[in-house]
Amino acid sequence: MIENRTLGSKIFDVINVIIMIICALLCIVPVWYVICVSLSSKEAVNAGLVSFWPVGFNLFSYQKVLGESDFFRSFWVSIQRVLLGTGVSMFCILLAAYPLSKTSKQFPKRSIFMWILVFCMLFNGGTVPWYITMKGYGLVDSIWGLVLGMGLNVYNLILAVNFFKNLPAELEEAALVDGAEPWKCLVLIFIPLAKPVIATIALFTIVQYWNEFFRGMVLSARQSNYPLQTYIQQLVVTYDFSTMNVEQIAQVQKLNKQSLDAAKIVVAMIPVLAVYPFLQKYFVSGITLGSIKG
Repeated sequence: MIENRTLGSKIFDVINVIIMIICALLCIVPVWYVICVSLSSKEAVNAGLVSFWPVGFNLFSYQKVLGESDFFRSFWVSIQRVLLGTGVSMFCILLAAYPLSKTSKQFPKRSIFMWILVFCMLFNGGTVPWYITMKGYGLVDSIWGLVLGMGLNVYNLILAVNFFKNLPAELEEAALVDGAEPWKCLVLIFIPLAKPVIATIALFTIVQYWNEFFRGMVLSARQSNYPLQTYIQQLVVTYDFSTMNVEQIAQVQKLNKQSLDAAKIVVAMIPVLAVYPFLQKYFVSGITLGSIKG
């Protein structure tokens, strides 16, 4: 295919590239700066000498964050929360999206349920009624409280509904003619074709469960039940100098709150960054195919 490129189109392409580079830098530079601060010395951070490269390179902040006895326990709580929460959310979303993707003729009550979902997106009962409900069901200090307390993300459900709407209706009609039941249509036709939107929703759900810390703080009476985000938010540098030798005191004095906070952010980002490359190829197609259909 021969494309006739005018001067205007070439200028437009150059401007697009420049804008994309600027957007990429706006995303990358803050993350890189946080990494540099976490690896810099206390004196350099306090003096504001850190810019785009660590000054006085050290790993003291990471040793503090990773060296706590409760760190790996909180990490395991977060892993359980993400796995259980993603599994439960995907199960509920797919079961709900299948009937809601039908027409009003096929599912007469569809409009009522969709309006209820829109209402749930806009309004909620508040923190106090939510906590009373969770406590009434015995979900305080429970892994299931951390999972079910997040609820169901209506935006993800609508994304799946619109994806299912875009699938050819002839596929399901042919399966029904051959005697397939709705369960088989969902499991054997819709779900295999919905890999892009499933991967996209799974990524959103993983990030949501991984980054959430407030509910973990409210629903966990004991620190041993904290998920990782709640744990690192509550982590405070406290030392008993009376029990330390001279070398330990010297190491402690090399720490500061800003570097420690930066190390917390970096540690919290790593698992999500590790998962994203495996789902990235489905991400864009899942977003576009799951967009609103007129």
